[in-house]
Amino acid sequence: MKILMLNTFDEVGGAARAALRLFKGVRKHNIDAGLLVQFKTGNEQHVICNRNPLRKLVRRLKIFLGLLPVRRYPNKPENNFSPSLLPDRKLAEIAAEQPDIIHLHWLGAGFLRIETLGKLNKPLIWTLHDSWAFTGGCHVPFDCTRYRQNCGVCPVLGSSRENDLSRRVWQRKRKAWQNLDLTVVVPSRWMADCVRSSSLFRDVRLEVIPYGLDTEKFQPLEKKQSRDIFNLPRDKNIILFGAVQAFSDPNKGFHLLQSALQIVGKDSADNLALFFSAIDRVELPDLGMEAVFLGRIPDDQLAALYSAADVLVVPSKSENLPLTVMEAMACGTPCVAFRQGGLPDLVDHEISGYLAQPYDTEDLARGITWVLEDKDRYTELAQLVRQKVEKEFTMNKEAERYVALYQEIMAPGRRRNILVMS
Repeated sequence: MKILMLNTFDEVGGAARAALRLFKGVRKHNIDAGLLVQFKTGNEQHVICNRNPLRKLVRRLKIFLGLLPVRRYPNKPENNFSPSLLPDRKLAEIAAEQPDIIHLHWLGAGFLRIETLGKLNKPLIWTLHDSWAFTGGCHVPFDCTRYRQNCGVCPVLGSSRENDLSRRVWQRKRKAWQNLDLTVVVPSRWMADCVRSSSLFRDVRLEVIPYGLDTEKFQPLEKKQSRDIFNLPRDKNIILFGAVQAFSDPNKGFHLLQSALQIVGKDSADNLALFFSAIDRVELPDLGMEAVFLGRIPDDQLAALYSAADVLVVPSKSENLPLTVMEAMACGTPCVAFRQGGLPDLVDHEISGYLAQPYDTEDLARGITWVLEDKDRYTELAQLVRQKVEKEFTMNKEAERYVALYQEIMAPGRRRNILVMS
């Protein structure tokens, strides 16, 4: 049995990290798996990418050209809309690997044209890391539910027309994906509800398999030594926030965090706000407390970073099953977030963290204070969050469930999971 996974990147972003971890996990279960990517920055064996400089230049040009239709709209949501219109060479690359099952992950940034999926002629598994697969092109729809019908008048684009780009992308998906042999997998119960309510995927076979972590790599480290690695003070409460585009992505909610930190800062001078981001470089605004920006953190230092912090704050407006929360919890660091998306799957309110009312910055501030104010309770919190990850979110548990799914799909006489759109 040969499994070929597809993802745009091998390391950049949460979807890439989740895909790469699963790829490693299933290979440990003696599954012959490859991972085909468009942009490779790591050196992992069996990650397939043509690194010819000319091909790389063409791929980057495709990203620019592919977003030209998006730039015609008022909001110009270049990071939150993928028309996936331009041709690709993936059919030949995929055929060369001779897979039995094609396992799709995140396919943005010009990686795969919508119409290409309809020509793969293999059983497909699609792990949804965001909402793009069942919308008219946006990755995060926020409060919009027009994907339940046929999109159009897209608030992400800032469109007022029914027959806009989102409607046309939706129509292309509906036409191209008829009769796919498709199983959709989502990491969170919230995303499962979104899929079931969507017009494109409401009749698809759907499985919920949470992400998993290597809990030996992500484990609690000694706090003082961890802080010394980053030259952080030992006598402060450290409040951590970070993402790939922590400041430029409006979904990550930095402006909401800023308001909450200003409230927290009024009550105590013993706090330090700590920020990291893989892409953004910023001058930090007034946060009402001392603040440090670390920039990009190498993967081998993430466990130390989480261990150095006292609390991770996730002020996002919409998240599927955020890996930062899972990683921090594995390192014994409680989390505060808004009650939205897949966060309730991870955080048990006032048991292993705090879920604030969306998008109440005073309640977010209250949650930060609640985690930090009682040292005895904090010790218990740190133990509970680690235990929850060990029980529910290990890489081995995730890999086992996918291997069972692969085996079921490859079983002789299996009934194909045909996607039929009315």
